[in-house]
Amino acid sequence: MLGEWLLKSRPMSEILQGAAVIGQSGGPTVVINQSLVGFVQAAVPAEAITAVYGARHGVKGMMAGDLIDLGKESDSTLEAVAKVPAAALGSVRMKPTAEDVAKMIDTFRAKDIRYFFYIGGNDTAETAHIVAEQSAAQGYDMRCFHIPKTIDNDLRVTDHCPGYGSAARFVAHAFQGDDRDNRSLPGVKINVVMGRHAGWLTAASTLGRRHDEDGPHLVYLPERVFDPEQFIQDVQEVYGRLGRCIVAVSEGIHDADGKPFLQVYAERSGSAMAGMQDSHGNVQLSGTGALGDALANLVKERIEGIRVRADTFGYLQRSFPADASPIDQAEAREVGRAAVEAAIGGEHQSGSIALKRVEGGEYRCETMVTPLSTVAKHTKDMPEEFLSGHQGVSQAFLDYAMPLTGGITPMTDLEGHPVGS
Repeated sequence: MLGEWLLKSRPMSEILQGAAVIGQSGGPTVVINQSLVGFVQAAVPAEAITAVYGARHGVKGMMAGDLIDLGKESDSTLEAVAKVPAAALGSVRMKPTAEDVAKMIDTFRAKDIRYFFYIGGNDTAETAHIVAEQSAAQGYDMRCFHIPKTIDNDLRVTDHCPGYGSAARFVAHAFQGDDRDNRSLPGVKINVVMGRHAGWLTAASTLGRRHDEDGPHLVYLPERVFDPEQFIQDVQEVYGRLGRCIVAVSEGIHDADGKPFLQVYAERSGSAMAGMQDSHGNVQLSGTGALGDALANLVKERIEGIRVRADTFGYLQRSFPADASPIDQAEAREVGRAAVEAAIGGEHQSGSIALKRVEGGEYRCETMVTPLSTVAKHTKDMPEEFLSGHQGVSQAFLDYAMPLTGGITPMTDLEGHPVGS
């Protein structure tokens, strides 16, 4: 391993020694604990790391000193936990202030913690960046590393995010099943998929299609302006051609001014939904079924005599244990290991672990370290080359995303041999 070579090539006196702490943050995934276990397996035998702690509920637990000794977990327990979805340590959504970090450093000093690791998305990377800056400002020598995780797949620099492949696999399979249901009892079916700013997960709905007759027939992403009039025309065209229509829509669809469609619709209809906000002060786009209901109502208002239904996938997308991608599991484990190797190697004071796709041949990714500032706070939209028209995705996206899921098996139809007279 890289970390072993670095330790052997440097005198121990030159390597920062102390305990390590890890936390989990943001929305969980089905493979987030693979990263946790990969970290533990690399950190426990590392000579530079004197103890391995887990913080309950991320930085909140670090502030309160609410820690567990991960070094005492058995190998069998760790391997079992690696397959369990959601955050084994508990998660949190919290951006620490300078005062919060000061409280964390009190815990770090008391436990001689010199290595800080945080698993999560771009907000988590920002937290790691804040801890790195504040600990340096207070003269406390630490190594701070971000381990990537998000089903939204919107972290910058990295080719993709651990957690996305499994969620994409779930979405693809869900749409395959819904397409079969819709063939049996035709109508218009609208499915709302997570994705406030980027359409990566909604785009994955197309991975199980064989041809244009397979759903989803319409795919609306936040990277494109959503026009309700065009939407109705699209539904009418598909329904007129096939006698049915499956729609995949990101929760973050918006008008030309960037205003979420749900807010526009609620304001026009005088609905109480117009003022609904989530815990972060954002317009609540999903979780209540409101967006799906609004789109279904729009179709019913404009097109008579059509059976219309809507579903919101919600949290099922990120923590469904029966559909984990084997590629995603392996890569999530590897980024946890890579974070430890980078931290004890001495080349980096801090950083975020990223995946770099190796060009040519079969799919393969390598790990790399990128500065926290390149990942913190901001998100990554789908590139133009992955989009097709005002709705839909290109072959380039399918080629990019399919390997991450471990593969999606196409559906099969009856041959339909007619009975002679």
